[in-house]
Amino acid sequence: MAGETTPPGGATRFIETTRGLLSYTQLAPLLAERVLHVESAIASETFAPRSLDADLILCFHSEIARDLVPDWAGRWRTVEVRVGQHQPPLPNRVPMLMHDYSEDLRVRMENVTGCQDDLLLETLAFAEGRLLSIHPFNDFNGRVTRLFLRELLRRLNLPPVDLVPTDAAGEIAYFAALNAGDNLNWKPLMNIWELRFEQFTESTS
Repeated sequence: MAGETTPPGGATRFIETTRGLLSYTQLAPLLAERVLHVESAIASETFAPRSLDADLILCFHSEIARDLVPDWAGRWRTVEVRVGQHQPPLPNRVPMLMHDYSEDLRVRMENVTGCQDDLLLETLAFAEGRLLSIHPFNDFNGRVTRLFLRELLRRLNLPPVDLVPTDAAGEIAYFAALNAGDNLNWKPLMNIWELRFEQFTESTS
């Protein structure tokens, strides 16, 4: 079953799909096609009528994975996982945690104004870090989180910032920020979001 553990450094991951047993390298371009399709739908405001909640997150996972891994696409994980040094919650806790996540995000969203202040940065940091910490799916959590963030940015009329670190130093800082988020310390991720906005501004000026 995909996603039970993080493989040792350099190990190849394999996932049983409708196209056979594929390495993660073989699967990545197939996922990329589906992610691009959902990103296009987000930009077209296809999901605008929907609530920004756990059901939408399930929908995004289904959209990118249902024809590849229909047995667990669009469903909360049923296996224990480990992500680096982080031990996500047991699978039986995921549905309730995702409900709580949705409610917490809803309250936060009611108070943000769209201005790039600390309240907005903390809301974005929470939206990203808490979702990744719960790690609700067997696999593809990072892709679904980025799609959810794309929809969140669109609704807040914020720029489509780069959500993936572009260099080794950025990766180190990002994973350190996620580790802090696992302990509900959002400040490092807030700094990451602030940097994302600054880099976007620089790239478009």
